[in-house]
Amino acid sequence: MARDEQLKERWELLHNKLSRQFADGEALELDAIIYIIGLQELGQLHRRFKKDQKLDLMHIAICRLLEPYGYYEFDYFDDDGWPHYKVLEQLPPLKAGEQQVLMKEAIVQYFLEKEYIQ
Repeated sequence: MARDEQLKERWELLHNKLSRQFADGEALELDAIIYIIGLQELGQLHRRFKKDQKLDLMHIAICRLLEPYGYYEFDYFDDDGWPHYKVLEQLPPLKAGEQQVLMKEAIVQYFLEKEYIQ
């Protein structure tokens, strides 16, 4: 199976599973999935977050997702338990479609590692 086809199949499987679990079957947007990953990485699932903290959660997720690609590296946890990453390499300029494919690929890989999907 071609790599693109496999990514598409895995993405659909993951997207449907997450949508059922977190949105009563309503299709989750990519940003919502990134937010869920940020919550997972922070590990403080049952608290409310302010708007700026929600953006920080998405930043955590993006750093974690792109870490295996060599763009970020985990640095430390602060006193409140928030992970911090350092930039290793700037992302190259990507078109919107290319960004979306990169993020979907990274998200699928993340959930494969977590054994949420196979």
